Amino acid sequence: MLGKTSKMGQRDIRRLLITGAMAVIRWALLHGAPRNRWLARLVERKPPMLAASALANKMECGIWAMLLRGEDYRGSEIGCVA
Repeated sequence: MLGKTSKMGQRDIRRLLITGAMAVIRWALLHGAPRNRWLARLVERKPPMLAASALANKMECGIWAMLLRGEDYRGSEIGCVA
């Protein structure tokens, strides 16, 4: 499960989310601004590791919402409505 336990008991899942987010950040830095405006602004303002942590948190929120609702992934946007 994700949610509150991801920061305490599920470190492996959190680590995988941050690794994936860091890959997205590295790609964005090498290839220019991503299509996602939220991510583009974040990468411009924050250090890469902090941006990756924020992106991982946003991905976790989206995964949690999909699990709660029993839905499949529907689009290319990452995360929750914010």
